[in-house]
Amino acid sequence: MKVSLMFLMIGLSSAFLRAQDFSRYERTVFISEGDTLPYRILFPQNFDSSRKYPVLFFLHGRGESGTNNEDQLRNGAALFLRPELRTKYPCIVIAPQCPADSYWSNVKITTDTAGKRNFSFRKKGKPTKAMQLLLGLVDRIVEKPFIDSTQIYAGGLSMGGMGTFELLRRKQGLFAAAFAICGGDVPSNVKKYDDVPLWIFHGGKDDIVPPHFSEEIVRELEKRKADVKFSLYPEANHNSWDPAFAEPELLPWLFSRKRTDHLEK
Repeated sequence: MKVSLMFLMIGLSSAFLRAQDFSRYERTVFISEGDTLPYRILFPQNFDSSRKYPVLFFLHGRGESGTNNEDQLRNGAALFLRPELRTKYPCIVIAPQCPADSYWSNVKITTDTAGKRNFSFRKKGKPTKAMQLLLGLVDRIVEKPFIDSTQIYAGGLSMGGMGTFELLRRKQGLFAAAFAICGGDVPSNVKKYDDVPLWIFHGGKDDIVPPHFSEEIVRELEKRKADVKFSLYPEANHNSWDPAFAEPELLPWLFSRKRTDHLEK
């Protein structure tokens, strides 16, 4: 019964996405030293600049890379337009678009003779051009007077899930919570973000980014007594973002976390 309900919710989410008007995500661009990062920003209904709001940085996957400032909204962005959620969780959503010639995460990708991609995550090294621009954008946004510094969040899928882990370690001490869907990282990096509550998702049949990448991160976080949730969908392939975004507790879990909560423990 629970499985049937989940697939019903996924179907409704897909229908909602197809009918969705993304014009409420305002178009803008971040410029730094001649490089540009397109991004869309969704303000809460009845936005009041004298108030303080949570902010979520949402990172798309590889297939949505480019410069049209549209494709990054293809998967997941519709969730934050649901009227009931906009009323219950007024927040600012930032959705940047990674250039096609870059990558959110500092990872070496090789393809074998069978066409299978292999990922080798870096422990150190300079950020990619896209990540460097993203770091600058984060700095620009969080300094705004209407941002609640205790409620800064990150999340992403696939390449964006990888980028989420990297963003957490490059901006230590900033984020209140994060979610990563079908992403990955090298387990030795975990110590740099084990103070951030994380909900990690993956498909058991993922043949693009194998689930062991998430499983290794979860094991390391659990070993370090971190605040981590893990949802493995046994029948899902790479598009595990569909059941992840259908999880009714995702946003309540995310927005219930504040940076001061886990710093005081």
